[in-house]
Amino acid sequence: MQKVFYEVNSLDKRCYEKFELTEDLLMEHASNAMANFIEEKFEQNSSILIACGVGNNGADGITLARLLYPKYEVKLFIPNEVKSYMAQLQLKRARLIGLEEYTFYEKDEFDSCDLVVDALFGSGLNKDLDEETQYLINRLNDIKAYKLSCDIPSGINNLGQITSTAFIADTTITMGALKTSLYTDIVKDYVGEIIVANLGVQREVYETSSDIYLLDKEDLKLPLRDKKNSHKGSFGHLNVVIGCKKGAGVIAAKAAFGFGAGLVSAICHECVDLPYHIMQTHKITDNCTAIAIGMGLGNYETHEIEEILSNDIPKIIDADLFHEEVILKALDKSVVLTPHPKEFCSLLKISQVANIDVYELQNNRFEYVKQFCQRYPNVVLLLKGANVLIGKNKHIYINSFGTAVLSKGGSGDVLSGLVASLLAQGYDPLDAAISASLAHTLAANNYKKNNYSLIPSDLVEEVKKL
Repeated sequence: MQKVFYEVNSLDKRCYEKFELTEDLLMEHASNAMANFIEEKFEQNSSILIACGVGNNGADGITLARLLYPKYEVKLFIPNEVKSYMAQLQLKRARLIGLEEYTFYEKDEFDSCDLVVDALFGSGLNKDLDEETQYLINRLNDIKAYKLSCDIPSGINNLGQITSTAFIADTTITMGALKTSLYTDIVKDYVGEIIVANLGVQREVYETSSDIYLLDKEDLKLPLRDKKNSHKGSFGHLNVVIGCKKGAGVIAAKAAFGFGAGLVSAICHECVDLPYHIMQTHKITDNCTAIAIGMGLGNYETHEIEEILSNDIPKIIDADLFHEEVILKALDKSVVLTPHPKEFCSLLKISQVANIDVYELQNNRFEYVKQFCQRYPNVVLLLKGANVLIGKNKHIYINSFGTAVLSKGGSGDVLSGLVASLLAQGYDPLDAAISASLAHTLAANNYKKNNYSLIPSDLVEEVKKL
């Protein structure tokens, strides 16, 4: 896991005050990280356009231009007069070594570049872009070249929102530490690969404590069996409640069995077409170790749902129950909730945490996950999206491996089955949510066929190969 921060200005200030690292020194390291990336990826004499703003993000870009000149054909573009002291100083240094800047967009000069570097605004952007800046960013996006952003693509504000337009980067080199603004769903198509630049000390020194973490592939803990003396009961008995829309529960049951649950029983009112290795019953089994409920539930009787939710067996709750007030009976227990954004908005309203629409949620995902998890500290919340957010009490974990491959009906039911399987096998609810989410997204990334063609059984097969 890697730490993620809402802002890093306080971390920079700590470097100045505690480590005697000057602003100038941090800037040299930031620009050197970008220069090293470029030198590894682009041949000497490649044409590089560096578009710089008036503040310290622009100063990073000007410093980069100095570091690359004259090994590369550097086109330093500064459309407005620089304002910050560091930008003025770096521009003076660049001019002293012979660099000249462009102040107007030169179409013939710029459109043929091999690389475009965006250093217009940094992660501190807190205002809307004017029309002139919007036009400039759109022109830069139109250039057929590799795109690199300094710190964060320009147009993304400090909350990870885009109010008009934003630079579309292939790679973002962010300074010092990871920021939450890089991991909202809205910016997923803009940030590209994210690399953290060392600013003169290792990240372990630069960073302080954080309640937000980015998950790595290594955080996946598969339910591999390390004991030979075992039997099916050693790996739990999951009960999956199958409702009116039977397919959802069936998908979850199949996924759970494929992810290691020793036994899986379908709780259903009528006979369902299931594989022979999945049992069917009309009530919760005596040896049940976890319950999955909500997927395709439909018009289940309220008293039946209340009875299921009232017991202390570990549970995952999904889909239809996020629209029913009966879910409130489960929120004081240790459960895993897996809503998509629309369902989460309904849950927020029912629980009286907030009354918002999906647009408001998607613009402030971290904030509403934080509010809900602090209200219900026993709950593990897994908010689905392009970047999955998993919250428990004060902590939030980001799974950034989401892919459009999963944008198909049934993908969420597979996830429910994976979480339920791990709960049945004795995983802590938070660990179950983290490992199931990682297995879900990494399996999708391993899918080799066309990205529109995935069906739930394909996803389960990929999970088996992890």
